[in-house]
Amino acid sequence: MPFDAHTYPDSQTAQERRQRYRAAAWLFAVSFMIWGMVVLGGATRLTGSGLSIMEWAPLSGVLPPLSEHEWARLFALYKTIPQYALLHPGMDVGSFKGIFWLEWAHRAWGRLTGLVFLGGLAWFAWRGGLRRGMARGLLGWAALGLVQGMVGWFMVASGFLPDSTAVSPYRLVLHLSLALTLFAAVFWSALGLVEPVAESVAGAGRLRLLTRGTAILVGLTIVAGGFTAGLHAGLAYNSFPLMDGRLMPAGYGDLHPLLRNLTENVIAVQFDHRLLATVTALAVLATVFSGWRMRNLLPARARAALGCMGALVLVQYGLGVATLLSVVAIPLAAAHQASSVLLLASALAATHSLRGAKGITRN
Repeated sequence: MPFDAHTYPDSQTAQERRQRYRAAAWLFAVSFMIWGMVVLGGATRLTGSGLSIMEWAPLSGVLPPLSEHEWARLFALYKTIPQYALLHPGMDVGSFKGIFWLEWAHRAWGRLTGLVFLGGLAWFAWRGGLRRGMARGLLGWAALGLVQGMVGWFMVASGFLPDSTAVSPYRLVLHLSLALTLFAAVFWSALGLVEPVAESVAGAGRLRLLTRGTAILVGLTIVAGGFTAGLHAGLAYNSFPLMDGRLMPAGYGDLHPLLRNLTENVIAVQFDHRLLATVTALAVLATVFSGWRMRNLLPARARAALGCMGALVLVQYGLGVATLLSVVAIPLAAAHQASSVLLLASALAATHSLRGAKGITRN
C-alpha cells in the first residue's frame, strides 16, 4: 500500500491528534466520493447515458446547458453518433435531456471529488495532520486522478466509432481499475491516520495472509465484472446456478487464440465472473470463520472489519444472483456494483487492522 505507517511521537499533543483525525475524516470522505463516482459510472452505463455528452470540456463543462439553443446544439452533436442512429432514432430533445443529466452529474461529481481532494491536501499540508512524506504521496495520487479523467474521455470516445453503440470493454475495465486503485489508496491512507501504529497480534499471521488474499480476490472479481458489464454478458444466461442446463455452457472456448475468450467471449466472460465470484465468496467466508475462531485474540477493529466482510459478501453474492435472474434490472445491477466496492473496503480494513499480526512462535 502507498504509505508506510510512521510512529507518531508519544509527546504528540491533543491538538495534533485532533488534526490527524480531521485529516483521516477528509480522506474517508474523498474515498467514499470515489465510491460515489463508481456508482454513478455504473448507472450511466446501465442507462446508456455515457455517450450523451460529445465534448470533453474540463472547464467550460462545469456549467450545464443554460439555453434551449445550447440544448439544441448538444442534441445535434449526439445525433451524429451511431448510438443515436441505431438505438434512439426517434429520440427528441426532452428524452435526450434525461440521459444527459446523469452523465453530467457523473462528470460534475468527479470534478467536485478532485477539488475536495486537492483543497484538503493543500489545507492539511499547511496546517499539519499528515505524516512526513504523506503529502507528496497523496499528490501523486491526485495526479493519477487527473489521468483517470483523461482515461474516462478515452473510454467515452470509443463509443463514437462507426457501428459502435457502447464503449470499449477494455477501456471500461481500465477506467474501473484506476478508480478502484484510487479508492484503495485513499481509503488505506485514511486508515493509517486513524491507526498509525500496527497493533501486535501473536498467532494471527495466517489470518493476515487470508485477509490480503481475499482483498485481491475481491478486486479481481470486480474487474471481471467490468468485462461482464462491458460485453452485456449478464443478458446471455439468466438462470442460476446452471447456464443453459449445464455447469459450463457450450461455446466457452470458441474464440482463437484461446486467451481472447477471457475478455471477448460473452459465454466465457459470464462463466468466469460467476466462478470467480463464488471462489471469492467462499474465501471471504473461510477468512471470517478463521477470524471468529480466534476472536478473543483480535483487536476490536479487526473483529468489526471481519464481521462487515461476512455480511457484505452475502449481500453482494445475493445481489449478483438477483441481478442475473432479473435480466440485469437497473436498480439491482447498480446496487450490486455499489456493494462490491464496500466489500473491498471491508477487506482492506481487515487487512490494515492485522498488519501487526505474527505467526505462532515455535520453540
